[in-house]
Amino acid sequence: MNSIHDDTCPSFEDTLEMVGRRWTGSVLQAAAQGARRFGEYRTMIDGISDRLLSQRLKELEAAGLIERTVIPTTPVQIRYQLAPDGQALVDALLPLAQWSMRRTGPRGAGRRVPSA
Repeated sequence: MNSIHDDTCPSFEDTLEMVGRRWTGSVLQAAAQGARRFGEYRTMIDGISDRLLSQRLKELEAAGLIERTVIPTTPVQIRYQLAPDGQALVDALLPLAQWSMRRTGPRGAGRRVPSA
């Protein structure tokens, strides 16, 4: 597919909006490294609040991108991992991440600013 057609545009826009929310990329990146508990995500994603992490995990679960597994131990453990669609999204985002790195370098070093 070399263009975005009118019939795919709403779905594409919804996906871009979800992926573009603050911290969503970091949560997906952490999930791509394997199943994690909430506290492990919090440790891996420096600066994210508990409230926002919880919100993002719920949104990604509702979208079918993250799977939540309850492990019946004492205390109960909950693990989050990428669902197959989540893995497909991460795979689709890899070329964008590579493009971004070529364009701006690590962590936006030497970030290009459009001229007015």
